[in-house]
Amino acid sequence: MLNRSIVVQSLRSIRDRIFDTRRQRNEQSDGQGPGNDVTGPSLDNLPVDMQFLIMTFLSPQDLCRLGGTSTYWRSMVRDPVLWKYFLLRDMPLWQSVDHLSVPQVKLSGSAVLDDSEMQLDYMAEYLRVCPACRNQWRHQPRVFESVTSFFQSLVPVSEPQFAMFGPGLEQLEISLMNTIMRFSHVLPIAGLPQRQIDGIGSGISFKYKDQHRFNIATLYSTNRSERERARLEHLNLRSKLFVYEEDSESNIPLSINPMFNQVCQAVNGFIFVANAETERGTDRGWEEESAQMRVMLDPAVGTESRPILVLSCVSRETADRRRIPCVTVAHQLELSSLTNPWMVQDTAAETLTGLLDGIDWLLRHSGVKI
Repeated sequence: MLNRSIVVQSLRSIRDRIFDTRRQRNEQSDGQGPGNDVTGPSLDNLPVDMQFLIMTFLSPQDLCRLGGTSTYWRSMVRDPVLWKYFLLRDMPLWQSVDHLSVPQVKLSGSAVLDDSEMQLDYMAEYLRVCPACRNQWRHQPRVFESVTSFFQSLVPVSEPQFAMFGPGLEQLEISLMNTIMRFSHVLPIAGLPQRQIDGIGSGISFKYKDQHRFNIATLYSTNRSERERARLEHLNLRSKLFVYEEDSESNIPLSINPMFNQVCQAVNGFIFVANAETERGTDRGWEEESAQMRVMLDPAVGTESRPILVLSCVSRETADRRRIPCVTVAHQLELSSLTNPWMVQDTAAETLTGLLDGIDWLLRHSGVKI
């Protein structure tokens, strides 16, 4: 994160430049010496560090309104260093990010912007990816989205099916699926098809908003006893969902186990449950999980545009337990390189916070009109 003193320094240079221009203009206009611009009861005349402190408490919308009040504040509010600071400060607090809102700028904590960064519009980037702004845009569909929605309404959508997999299903102290099954007030169960594949996967139908039915086929890496032993002993087992290179210790999968081809071809999308607890294993685990997702999304197995919802999951949300930010999860899984629609949504296995937001996104991107 950028040091506050760096932002104040950048704002002070903008202020000095503006006031110098004002003084020169006053001198040329009346010839009576420098104009007295920096006195009087004005927000412009507060110390720069106080102005910066005020801006840190404003919402993005209020900052934009402030920038529209004068030439001075337009220049101050558009400072790229200021908005880079806001991006680095706020991103760890955001609870979701998707393929349309992932930051496209270099977000290092470097104290000084290089020439390439000075050309970037950090203000526009922040307003594009900030969840509060995204929620506003969601209620203002563009023309082509309205037309698409109209045509989708003409085609009845059958009950969509999703395959759910990932280490967050198996490594956490609290089972996400057990909570989903117990919390019928969050996702009512609409049916329990008696279907299993070698004891590893099962399908459950749910109802969203009491009207939209969908099915989740839960694909575990192995049977229950082996999963529990691996969780307690912190073992890294190979998943039976995938095929690996023979005589290799690598856990990078080559393809889907043919046993699951039919299931993966039939689904309309995927739910990947990531372990977002800071105590998770080594960074190599991210590489393995990214490879698993790409194998599942292989166009040879199904259609190219199927969406994938990544649930960035922890056992419970408490003040003393930190989670890996969803933007970091997206970066570690290299989701920006996918051509499929994707979303990372924070959730907690104990309370299911954020789950419905993720389900809403997944159904919309599967053609369900909500």
